[in-house]
Amino acid sequence: MKTPFRIGLTGGIGSGKSTVAAQFAQLGVPVFDADAIARRLVEPGGRAYAQVFALAGREALAADGSLRRDVLRNTVFRDEALRKRLEAILHPLVYAEIETAVSNITYPYCILTIPLLVETGAAAHVDRILVVDIPEDVQIARTVARDGTAGEEVRRIIAAQAGRTARLQAADDVIDNSRDPGRLDERVRELHARYLKLAADR
Repeated sequence: MKTPFRIGLTGGIGSGKSTVAAQFAQLGVPVFDADAIARRLVEPGGRAYAQVFALAGREALAADGSLRRDVLRNTVFRDEALRKRLEAILHPLVYAEIETAVSNITYPYCILTIPLLVETGAAAHVDRILVVDIPEDVQIARTVARDGTAGEEVRRIIAAQAGRTARLQAADDVIDNSRDPGRLDERVRELHARYLKLAADR
């Protein structure tokens, strides 16, 4: 039996990856989100909780014992060495869970939402790369409005991620998410048909 065709979905912060992933899911496509898996791993009792707590310190601990992801995110995006240590803990566990999940599906293709796909060399885990693209000023505005994060913090996160040009150079397919929502739905359906054909033709 053929393994499912893997589409790596990526894009910068605030680009709309979750919206695009949700539209593929509505079409019946299995979607696996690396961030969601990472969140489960760092919950109390999760496989990475103790290691990440030791790395982040008590300032990242909420009253209920959970890790404050906002504090952790802001801390690691200020400290490259710390971020790399966190990635070294989480990424092998995340990809192991993705491999297990993908091995259990029968649909012709799946979407792997991986925010740092280009930065971390995770392209080896996918057959094709789909980038959700928006201009940087739109990224900042949307993230500030969505999360209440200060613009300077968003710029720091963007600076730590792959640049827009690098993502577009790595892309096999691109969704321009700066356009109207109706066009986004149309583009997802176009790609859905293309991916079904690519999966069938392998």
